[in-house]
Amino acid sequence: MIDIADLIEPLVAFRRDIHAHPELGFCEHRTAGRIAEQLRTLGLEVHEGIGKTGVVGVLRNGTSSRSIGLRADMDALPIHEQTNLPYASTTPGTFHGCGHDGHVAMLLGAAQHLARSRTFDGTVNFFFQPAEEGQGGAREMVNEGLFERFPCDRVFGLHNWPDLPAGTIATRPGPIMGAADKFEIRLEGRGGHAAIPQDTPDAILAAASLVQQLNAIVSRRIAPTASAVLSITQIHGGHTHNVIPEAVTISGTVRTFDAHVQDRIEESIRQVATGVALAGELTAKVDYQRYYPATINDAEAAQEALSAAATVGTAQLAPDPAFTSEDFAFMLQACKGAYIWLGQAKPEGSTPLHNPHYDFNDDVLELGVRLHVALVEQHLGK
Repeated sequence: MIDIADLIEPLVAFRRDIHAHPELGFCEHRTAGRIAEQLRTLGLEVHEGIGKTGVVGVLRNGTSSRSIGLRADMDALPIHEQTNLPYASTTPGTFHGCGHDGHVAMLLGAAQHLARSRTFDGTVNFFFQPAEEGQGGAREMVNEGLFERFPCDRVFGLHNWPDLPAGTIATRPGPIMGAADKFEIRLEGRGGHAAIPQDTPDAILAAASLVQQLNAIVSRRIAPTASAVLSITQIHGGHTHNVIPEAVTISGTVRTFDAHVQDRIEESIRQVATGVALAGELTAKVDYQRYYPATINDAEAAQEALSAAATVGTAQLAPDPAFTSEDFAFMLQACKGAYIWLGQAKPEGSTPLHNPHYDFNDDVLELGVRLHVALVEQHLGK
């Protein structure tokens, strides 16, 4: 077992400092600066401004041409923190409610240990990624030539997982996180007096029908053996009690794991919206955006991750993927690798991600460092 006891207390302090000074996607200037400073202190080759605010640290040892990439996301969420912790966010409305502060600390800890131990032969690329929360920071880094500049045989991304107990590490081959799409449908008519409905195409009535039909797409147009979620999350229309509005907008999200299912749902949304609009003498405008693809693990890389996990904690084959999304998917489209869940739930339970009362469990920092190191030593063993 590697000796990293001396690293943990400083890592907790670093994590809590990042927590107290959260920054939103592509604005992680202070966070990136602190990371780059730490990496330089360790003697790593440091590259900044990749994917706008991303940082890459490169550590080489020995003569092997083998290489591995390890990724940590570093952006916060636009949520007002309600933890009342002594290190709570000092920036109103911005909060590390997904544990990215912990991810940064764990990866820095791995860099610290590997820089002094040199227990590998090859190259380790430490990717500190901006803007995971809906803005595609991984895509930006990949598009700027991340894997051309820093080639990797494998790339691994780790995320804390409140649904698993602390000490448990899980992953799976194939899909592990869903593709995330969003849509907005605008039903347009003329508007008119609510007391004379016969003269006014009713966008409200059409919207009610459309919501029902949209919610039947998965159950009636997608095979029961496939997996998909379609949720309506917003309806906007009207401004007073006696006017039928001229337009209503309906918004929602679609989550899938299979591109053919994704295509079928988008096609169905457009068909249903057009049909409802035609029946109500309205027009329908559909804006459908695919912003994150499904996160698909390479089978061999997933097995490597489970093998490494078994040396530091309780390794578990995840039985099912999650419908939440992750832009690490863009890295896995460009390089073979795997996305890993690190359990962080305490015996008394754990607050879910993206909740204003959430806080990263510092008790799993050591396990996260050990897992990163195990992945490196397994792939780049001397």
